[in-house]
Amino acid sequence: MVSRWSLVATVAVLLAACAGPANSDAPPVPQNCDGFVVPANPALHDLTIDTAKGVVAVKVELADTEPLRNLGLMCRPSIAADRGMMFDFSPPRAVTFWMHNTLISLDMVFIAPDGRILSIAHDVTPMSDELTASNGVIRGVLELGAGRAAALGLAPGDRVHFSTLPGGAPK
Repeated sequence: MVSRWSLVATVAVLLAACAGPANSDAPPVPQNCDGFVVPANPALHDLTIDTAKGVVAVKVELADTEPLRNLGLMCRPSIAADRGMMFDFSPPRAVTFWMHNTLISLDMVFIAPDGRILSIAHDVTPMSDELTASNGVIRGVLELGAGRAAALGLAPGDRVHFSTLPGGAPK
């Protein structure tokens, strides 16, 4: 049986953990993250993109199941410049994304079934329920920190190399 005081102490510890450091400039993690648990040490995979500037490399988490796609990058206070998340949709389809419980602004790179970039949504507003559409049938979506797509020189037509896409493994 759990005593009232141990329950109060547990709740206090959980609330403090969700709030983060008292002097942090990072936005607080939402108290309610729709019941999702953010993985502590997610597996990282290699992804490369052939651009006009040359080949760029990014380490990505893979969201290839419905629960992982639903969670995405929600509840995270930051994302490293060389990191991202690759959403794999098999079979290919038109998709829409929202930024519910996503604390950071993102660039969304929509990848056509042939592995080429179809479109890019830049600087998508954090914590917004407004929908961002793929503007066509896609096989994948690469999420990067806001401004990274432009900094890397990504453009529609660039070829993405990833293990689940046609053309396969990164260069």
